[in-house]
Amino acid sequence: MRTGYDHIVIGAGVLGTATAYWLARSGATNILVLEQFELGHDKGASEDHSRVIRHVYDDPIYTALTHTMFDHWSDLEYETGLKLVTKTGGLSLVPAGSPGQSEVDDCKLAMAQAHIPYEELDAAEIRRRWPQWTIDDDVTGLFQVDGGILDIRTACAAQIARARARGVEFLPNTTVSELDSAGDRVTVTTDRGTFTAGNVVVCTASWTERLLPSLGLGWHMTLTQEQVSYFATPHLRDFAPDRFPQWSWFGGPERLYYGMPIYGEVAVKVSRDMSGRFISSDERSYTPLPEETELYRTFLRTHLPDAVGPELVSKTCVYDLPPDGNFILDRVPGHPRITIGIGAGHAAKFGNLLGHILSDITLHGATSFPVEPFRADRLALTDPSYIPKFRHSN
Repeated sequence: MRTGYDHIVIGAGVLGTATAYWLARSGATNILVLEQFELGHDKGASEDHSRVIRHVYDDPIYTALTHTMFDHWSDLEYETGLKLVTKTGGLSLVPAGSPGQSEVDDCKLAMAQAHIPYEELDAAEIRRRWPQWTIDDDVTGLFQVDGGILDIRTACAAQIARARARGVEFLPNTTVSELDSAGDRVTVTTDRGTFTAGNVVVCTASWTERLLPSLGLGWHMTLTQEQVSYFATPHLRDFAPDRFPQWSWFGGPERLYYGMPIYGEVAVKVSRDMSGRFISSDERSYTPLPEETELYRTFLRTHLPDAVGPELVSKTCVYDLPPDGNFILDRVPGHPRITIGIGAGHAAKFGNLLGHILSDITLHGATSFPVEPFRADRLALTDPSYIPKFRHSN
């Protein structure tokens, strides 16, 4: 088995596969992707079939990237002939006086700055368009027509296929334990032997903390275990993607619920953002919590009663959060041949674009995209006294 490469990407989730695809598309050769599990496994954050895709962010640094994000997925759809994005429109709802009102206001401001159109709706108009909602008269809505669903599983598979078509090699079931950069090579130690490369890109999500010590990094990463549940509504037509939007309920910092119409499963998808279940990577559980499922069911009974049905399936996932909740897209300080991509629990929608950015940084040391806030030497990562703050990440 060959052990020397020009570029090694660690992790075959949405960021790793996008980076390999863009390295090859940019003309790089001799590329290897290492994955600790099988390709397409269900243990990370790039499995399942649906992720939210939207322009609606309360921070303009993300909104500024969303036009290009949509364009990148459109380009990959054209290249592959696959349907990756289903536009349903996105509806954000907020009760009057809720702490979530300031976040919705920030979303409006960010979209206005980026020249993204949106509609403001009162409760009567929300009920007229989507009578599925049971809401009080003080609830208002923000509707953005481009929001929808990204088929994340198909997107990853498409990136793998197109990377392979350009000569990229994939080696699954290979766990990386250590990185060592010296001179013009990086040594990658795995349970299947040692590999070397001129450049390495780390896209290992919630498992990144295991590699930080070998890079001399003292970053404090927070992992939270989250859950999604699918309910088999009997009212299928009412919740089809052409009749019901992807939605978010801004009820406050601890009660941001979100959901999707029927897609992938014959059921609606419901979750909430930031459950507060803080874990280490070794503590991660794949067993859903019945009490979390019941929270979702209670929300549906109150606001979307026709969506209620038997629990079809529930799944867990993990957010990998730097202290400020923002991406990390940069070369590793002190290791100019190692680039790192951390998605902070909300990278799926940006996946192909972030792969482009990580490829640029790896090959050229910089990118033309506006990623200054995602530097690896920013205060949130270097100041031990920085107080963590996390944005909504769905």
